[in-house]
Order: sequence, then C-alpha cells, then structure tokens
Amino acid sequence: MQVCVTGIGLVSALGRLKPSWQHLLNGESAIRWYRPFANLSPLPLAMIGQTPASIEQLTYQVVADALEDANLTIPLKDCGVVIGSSRSCQAAWEQLAQEQITSHRKLDTEPEYPRFDILNEEILTLEHWLDTLPHQPAIAAAHYIGSFGPALAPMAACATGIWAIAQGFELIQTGQCQRVIAGAVEAPITPLTLAGFTKMGALAKTGAYPFDKQRQGLVLAEGGSVLVLESEDLARRRAAPIYGKLMGFGLTSDAYHVSTPNPNLQSAIAAVKQCLDRSHLFPTDIDYIHAHGTGTTLNDQNEAELIQQLFPQGVAISSTKGATGHTLGASGAIGTAFSLMALKHQVLPPCIGLREPEWDFDFVTIARQCQVRQALCFSFGFGGQNAVTALGISSNCRH
Repeated sequence: MQVCVTGIGLVSALGRLKPSWQHLLNGESAIRWYRPFANLSPLPLAMIGQTPASIEQLTYQVVADALEDANLTIPLKDCGVVIGSSRSCQAAWEQLAQEQITSHRKLDTEPEYPRFDILNEEILTLEHWLDTLPHQPAIAAAHYIGSFGPALAPMAACATGIWAIAQGFELIQTGQCQRVIAGAVEAPITPLTLAGFTKMGALAKTGAYPFDKQRQGLVLAEGGSVLVLESEDLARRRAAPIYGKLMGFGLTSDAYHVSTPNPNLQSAIAAVKQCLDRSHLFPTDIDYIHAHGTGTTLNDQNEAELIQQLFPQGVAISSTKGATGHTLGASGAIGTAFSLMALKHQVLPPCIGLREPEWDFDFVTIARQCQVRQALCFSFGFGGQNAVTALGISSNCRH
C-alpha cells in the first residue's frame, strides 16, 4: 500500500514552512547569539523567539498548519497520531525542580511538591503532574484533533523524528489507520540541556558548519514538523495534492556507546541498506541525500565515510542545520519536510555554513534546480540510534 504525504506543518527558527523554505533557499541562517538564562554564558542558538518556546504551543502550531495544508478539518476521529520528542516537557520538570529547591531554602519543614504549568506560568497542585510526561505532545495532538485512534510517542534521541514517521507509515501499511499525523517537536533550550551539551564539549562557539574543515560542534535549536500521511487510495478519493510518497525506512542501533557513534559503521550502513531494500531502490537511484550533518567532528566524519562506502560520487548532499540549528529529536522530521519540498519544487536546499569542505562530495552550496525523483534523509542519534527514510515523487505530486 502506498503512503503519501498530503500536508506539512513546520516551525523552525527560520519561520513556518514556506518562510523557512524561502530563507533556506536564500542561503540565510537563523543562528544568533542568545543568553536565555542569566546564570549561563551567551551561546549561538536558533530560537523561534526571544524567550524559550513552549512545547505545547509548538505542537499545536505544527499540527494546525499540517491540517490546513492538507485541507482537513477537525474532528478526525480515526486519525492516528505519532508525535515524538527527545526532550518533551523537560523545561517543565526543570521548573518544577527549581521551585522545590527554592521552597526547601525557605522552609524548615518538607514542602508540598509543586508543579509548574509552562502554559500559564503558575504553580498548580501535584494532581496535574501527568500533563508533563514525555508522551504529552502526542496526547495533546490527539485531544486537539479529537482522535480515538492510536496515539504513539517515540523517543530515540536525534532519530526520533524519522522513527515517528516510520511508525505512522506502518500504521497505514498494516491497515490500522488510513490517515496519520506523524513527526516530532522539540523545545530544548533549557538550563540543563545547555549545561549538559556544554560539559560534553559538543556545542559550537560561533555557528554551525556541517562537513566543514573548521566545524566546531552543534548549535541547539527549537522547532518541529509533522506530516499528514494518507493511504494513496484515501488521498486520491478526496483529490488531495500530494507532496510525495514514503518509500521505506531503515532503523538500527549501534549498542556501542552512550554518545559516540560506532566507528566501524556496521549498524549505520545496515540502516541505509534496509531502507534501500525495503524501498526497492539502489544507491544509484538516489538523487539527493539530506544528511544529518550536525557539524560535530564525529558525526560528520562517520556520515561522510558511510556515504563514501555506499553511494556514487555524483549524489547531491546537503545538511540544513547550518540554517535551522540542530533541533535534536525533531531534526529528522524537519529534514524530511525539507526533502519533500525539494521533491515538490525540484530544488535542492543548500548546506549553509559550509565554506571549506573536508570531503570531495557534490555538496549543494547554493539552491540548485535539478531533477529530484528519489531522496534519502538521515538521522543519527546519541546511543547509536540510526534512522533513514526514502522519499519519492508521486504521479499526483503538488506543483
């Protein structure tokens, strides 16, 4: 059964879907210097506003935009929901912990455990703590669209977005749903996340430079994207314009190290080969690879070696994280959305921030008009999470 994409909702530091795409094609970056927390030093970040974003507001925005793009109205009682996040409501938990620490300092007796509502910015009672569990974006989306279908919330580090889309794909292919909203959202600008990545030495000091000889590390970013997935029969019955079709996925894990990818590449290569096999494609069939391209030393090195081993010299490659920053669990969903836009417009997005490539690849450095029929999108997450998706044009693609 063919699975088609009939709607896209996207929010990044560049804007929503169309502005993000246009800024990207113009070679613009949303990375700026911010100091969101007074007790931490300024950093290059990609933030949507001047203060950290709300995970709930991001979720509602991308879901509402995707439904409007697909010309759908709520309620959608039979629609599945698969929305993941690697950080989810971590900001709320950090606020809750801070409130407890503050209460401890003020009181001699054990304080009642508070809960911080990140929407209304007020302390509520403990009975509401369930609203901040990791599955909250998926549950909030299901409530918003009035769905009684499956509501799934995968969490697999930076591979979360592609895994979520893969789960939506499987819900349709197995006949459990005819329509699924799938993707990921991330609001990772929190004190603990910034301090943790700083301690690891993973953050860039000036900006994001994927695959560049002078790359420094990743730039944390906010954002998210969800896709409206439909069976081809349903999409055609309602005459819905189609961005493209999902052709297959590869999902593996290294079982090697908590943060370092396995240098032998065996598991990552297996994910790519799984994806190609399930999509009935050969490496030579791929016109474009949207690379994970974080700008870290290890990721870019491993990813480049993988591409060298599996793909012909002429395949076009870019990473969009030099423009959007790294949205962690949402990055694969955002990359998939940009890849679908490339299929729709037959234009490849540039690898912004790349000035002096370390590898002799066909990097897209300015927006490139060309024929794009099949594309791959890569995500490689901490813990050795490897996710790859293949996308193709449909005979009913949007123009």
